[in-house]
Amino acid sequence: MGIYAQRPGKLIGQLMGDLGVLLWGVAWALVGNFIHQMISLVAVPAREISRTAGRLAENFQDAAEQAAKVPGAGDQLRRPLDAAADTMGGVIASADNQVANIEQLANVVGWLVFLIPVSVVLAVWLPRRIRFWQQSRAAQQFIDSDADLDLFALRAMAREPMHLLAAISDDPVGAWRSGDSTVITKLAEIELGRSGLRLPARLRTRAG
Repeated sequence: MGIYAQRPGKLIGQLMGDLGVLLWGVAWALVGNFIHQMISLVAVPAREISRTAGRLAENFQDAAEQAAKVPGAGDQLRRPLDAAADTMGGVIASADNQVANIEQLANVVGWLVFLIPVSVVLAVWLPRRIRFWQQSRAAQQFIDSDADLDLFALRAMAREPMHLLAAISDDPVGAWRSGDSTVITKLAEIELGRSGLRLPARLRTRAG
């Protein structure tokens, strides 16, 4: 037995439900990615500051090297330029740290926006699909003889509403006790429908 029902009506419902869950996940993945990009835009100024400070630091270092070549006063001329280059290094580190924090925030928020709504839907959808698969697999194991029709018919009488049973027979219990194959088959088909199963042709032939 697969994960889908054999009956067309139930199968279509399952396919539509699965498709809906898939589209829900894709939609929130797009939303999460969009929010991630929007938050990442906040880091653009910090990146520009880092790049600008990097260029300034290189310029100060080049100027310091040129100033060091001045005879007699090279060391004194170089000292403030080196200090300015060091200051730019601090600016670069601060800007890079800000960019990293913003990127981390964008990742966390983006994933939360995706995972929270998707997890809520999966918490409802997945147990139902697993329960259907387990129920169908268990029911499939019993469909191997005429005697099993009695089991499914008995379960149908215990679970189905009275008006549905009355539509099948005026006395479904009496028909079941007397071995009325027509009534038993109809009751069994109702119960099998819960699991999305069809009555096997060989059992239907024997019942007929």
